[in-house]
Amino acid sequence: MNHTPHFRTVLSCTLVVVTLGVVATACGEPDGHPLAAQPYDAARQVSFNADAGDHKVDPDKPLEVTTKSRTGRITDVTVTDDARRYLAGELAADGLRWRSTAPLAAGARYTMRVATEDEDGAPGLRVLTFETKPAKRFLTAEFGPKSGTYGVGQPVTAKLSTAVKGNEARRVVERALKVSSKPAVEGSWYWVDDKTLHYRPKDYWPTGTVVNATSNLAGVKVENKIYGGRSEPLRLTIGDRIEAITDAASHSMVVKRNGEVINTMPVTTGKPGFATRNGIKVVLGKESFVRMRSTTIGIADGSSESYDLPVYWATRVTWSGEYVHAAPWSVGSQGFANVSHGCTGMSTANAAWFFNTVREGDIVEVVNSYGDIMDTFGNGFGDWNLSWDKWREGSALTGGTPQETGSAAVAARLRPAV
Repeated sequence: MNHTPHFRTVLSCTLVVVTLGVVATACGEPDGHPLAAQPYDAARQVSFNADAGDHKVDPDKPLEVTTKSRTGRITDVTVTDDARRYLAGELAADGLRWRSTAPLAAGARYTMRVATEDEDGAPGLRVLTFETKPAKRFLTAEFGPKSGTYGVGQPVTAKLSTAVKGNEARRVVERALKVSSKPAVEGSWYWVDDKTLHYRPKDYWPTGTVVNATSNLAGVKVENKIYGGRSEPLRLTIGDRIEAITDAASHSMVVKRNGEVINTMPVTTGKPGFATRNGIKVVLGKESFVRMRSTTIGIADGSSESYDLPVYWATRVTWSGEYVHAAPWSVGSQGFANVSHGCTGMSTANAAWFFNTVREGDIVEVVNSYGDIMDTFGNGFGDWNLSWDKWREGSALTGGTPQETGSAAVAARLRPAV
């Protein structure tokens, strides 16, 4: 029997092992390799425009590191603050200078690590800590609503302490205002005006979602000499998906919980001249008793349309005074005709049931009314009447200039709603 092939295979394997062993031995000898040495103190090799000690650095000025001679070079610079935020910078191609390309945070403590090498390739290290001067002007964000449990239509709001008009400044702010949820869903901010942002997901929040809103603005330069301040975080829990759909043509309301119909009730909506707004609204609050007077919506006292009524079980859906409420005086018209001044009226028993079933953030939608579409902003939460593509256009990060929503424009669109 010929054993030659077997012998050659073993011999080849042996050669491979030997070769690998030689390589491993060569790599295992650190003596004499400059990179294997402990870094030397590079304090004499580099200089900073920020000194350690009691002196506080002006955050409006860029940070620079330069070599003191051309016999060595900078190989890497890492700058972080106590919030673990990295400061962006750029190293010159010749390794003689590093310069920050992003603003420093105000009132922050930084640690800077500068790696160098000398003419022989030996590594050096210089570590510097410094603090920046505190800001004199702050911008903070107040998140809304208050922490608690809300319906699936509840947007998160952010009210800024200072107006922000420039696109670049808006991008800085928007990047720092974080909304996260579990489960995670796609969402975006919308700039309602210079001081107000709304955040909503692409679709209604899923039932059981936990939503957290936080701000990373603290110390961050927004524009000019304005820096971010600290803001209180917000935590929301999303309850069942409650949707009330009022059909003004059939004079009925259908209420669903998580997609299942749980009640159908006869109602009356706004009569001609006071037609109820169409579209999606969000429950703003509940008042067990409200005194409704026509003078509060511009109807003269003593005119044919004037009224002064005690109203029970009132669920508010607009700031201008549109409610779902008990209307025992119109029970004969409920289910047959629209006779209100813009509210959705129902029997006292049905209004009490509705009042006890819904919570803030639940959806109230009106269809087939002769009224205008619910205002997107300024008179409650009409956020859901914008398509997702239009909503994203209101973001400084994903869209263009938001629509005009000034108080004069909003006031011009408001109509009597009770």
